[in-house]
Amino acid sequence: MSSLDGKVLLLSGGSRGIGLAIALRAARDGAAVALLAKTATPHPRLEGTVHTAAAAIEAAGGEALPIVGDVRDEGSVDVAVAATIERFGAIDIVVNNASAIDLSPSLDLAARRYDLMQAINARGAFLLARAAVPHLRRAANPHVLTLSPPLSFEPRWLGAHLGYTISKYSMSLVTLGMAAEFEADGIAFNSLWPRTLIATAAVRNVVGGEAALARARKPAIVADAAHAILTRPAGERNGELLLDEDVLREAGVEDFAPYAVEPGSELELDLFVTAEPPA
Repeated sequence: MSSLDGKVLLLSGGSRGIGLAIALRAARDGAAVALLAKTATPHPRLEGTVHTAAAAIEAAGGEALPIVGDVRDEGSVDVAVAATIERFGAIDIVVNNASAIDLSPSLDLAARRYDLMQAINARGAFLLARAAVPHLRRAANPHVLTLSPPLSFEPRWLGAHLGYTISKYSMSLVTLGMAAEFEADGIAFNSLWPRTLIATAAVRNVVGGEAALARARKPAIVADAAHAILTRPAGERNGELLLDEDVLREAGVEDFAPYAVEPGSELELDLFVTAEPPA
């Protein structure tokens, strides 16, 4: 299978950035995408809403269902799953994209910010995947893809922004745990993470401003890697924590220059990535 035509995706946090790019890539195949996101009205620092994202999905050739909700809330998640089933009749793919970021060191990290990251990142990924499992069991090629990193226990990552690291590693543990728990059901649980910085609002507002964007790649590289994973048989890959570039190299991509925001610029590795890209 090389297309997502006819597939139904339920994606969290897809109003902008990587999540929207994944949704648009699926829409170009003719997929239906249900978006669970909080941003219903324009935000002064964040581009896009769940409604503008839905319009973009439909313009790209897909069907869209915008769902205003909070991935932290079990009831909201259950409503999103039920609405997706009511509208499209199935769920083939879940993408855990919603995420909060605060890179403050431990002594500067407010407890409410720690709780927010745990609630959106760890709890949200767990709740959404769990709620969808009964429907994924009936899908022909079920996938759950979570945007979370490989588990590196190097002190540079554990000591730099511990609160954020705990929350993102917890998302990866959701992948590993559910991959084992539901292996007999044939559902593929995998995680995907960028090798380099990606030009998103989080990178601009939190990581390094406009200078960081110049050393980043476009969200399209993550979307293309996600597409490569989600169009493969679920039985081929389960319980893996993957980097976008590695996935695309495996799929035969050799030229990554078009993904750069600034052609020819020196790229900066993303958080939790220590190895240089292959030559």
